[in-house]
Amino acid sequence: MKTNRRSFIRNSLASATGLTAISMFPPEIFAGGLNRSSNPVEVILKPEKRPAPSNSINFSVIGLNHGHIYGMTDALIGGGGKLISVYAPEPDLLAEFKKRYPDAKVAGSEKEILEDESIQLVASASIPIDRAPLGIRVMKAGKDFMADKPGIVTLGQLKDVRKVQEQTKRIYSIMYSERLGNPASVKADELIKAGAIGKVVQTVGLGPHRMTPATRPPWFFDPGKAGGILCDIGSHQCDQFLFYTNSSKANVVVSQIGNFNTTKYPAYQDFGDMLVRSPHATGYIRIDWFTPDGLATWGDGRTFILGTDGYIEMRKYIDIAGKKGGNHLFLVNKKETIYYDCSNVYMPYGEQLVNDVVNRTETAMSQEHCFLATWLALTAQKKAVRITG
Repeated sequence: MKTNRRSFIRNSLASATGLTAISMFPPEIFAGGLNRSSNPVEVILKPEKRPAPSNSINFSVIGLNHGHIYGMTDALIGGGGKLISVYAPEPDLLAEFKKRYPDAKVAGSEKEILEDESIQLVASASIPIDRAPLGIRVMKAGKDFMADKPGIVTLGQLKDVRKVQEQTKRIYSIMYSERLGNPASVKADELIKAGAIGKVVQTVGLGPHRMTPATRPPWFFDPGKAGGILCDIGSHQCDQFLFYTNSSKANVVVSQIGNFNTTKYPAYQDFGDMLVRSPHATGYIRIDWFTPDGLATWGDGRTFILGTDGYIEMRKYIDIAGKKGGNHLFLVNKKETIYYDCSNVYMPYGEQLVNDVVNRTETAMSQEHCFLATWLALTAQKKAVRITG
């Protein structure tokens, strides 16, 4: 019987001098270098010189109940949009918005904006339960609609929105900002399309958030108004699963929700996860409200994209005990390991949406993708098994 060389050396050393002697020899003798590590090639992307947007639209804002409205407004302005007016019933929210956008006219009512024929699109971050009904009114008024996520909070609302969208042919866009508003996410798309990791077969999306209850309005803790954790944060991850796996069909395999630490609001959900599947890929999604105060940002959001020839990891907001700042992307494939600093990557969503409004195209996001991501999140929310904390 032939003796394995590594086993022979190990056994001989152990019997002759004791196990402590083994530590004197380099690990390559036993492991064949399998545990070697190497520093990745670092790529710091420079700002891209781009021409000014070729198209322009007039848009207004209705509803300021979530801070995402600022990122949405900035995306539209950066993409060629001109902010004309704003309406919100809450004086404090309106005053804060006006400080940032002093040239926006304060409308006296929602109706004033809907009847303004110069307005082509309305953006909204109103209370989630109110977004779909508002979007329907906007589309019936002949305008396109851009909603914060979750843009729709019940399957009944989704049915109504689909019907009116089909009738009016207006755009109902939901800004899934963890992809559309993050430069690392944009770079990941570029790399995948270039074939850097082969065919994508799975995504894993982790979406932890910090709650800070004292800063949250009452509707935040009411699933009937906010939609529930899988409907809300989960819609981000459903969007990314569909997008990076290039899936036009998908279903929810299993989903769970729980309230482990928010005892003041028994109906609330501070944890959720789900398993989703398309005909050619799978996805695991975990979201929670347990980000500890010791973290330097609101959440250690991470996305893993597994391909047949490699994988990508995005550390979008922080690299704990690692590189400073956010917008980190790590790529490993058959040739190399690369780190990308994506801070200067151009995010095209705002400009693409402006172009879609003008040209009646679907470059920012197809309508079916928008609705399918929402359907996955809503279906997961509806069928979720509740875990008792």
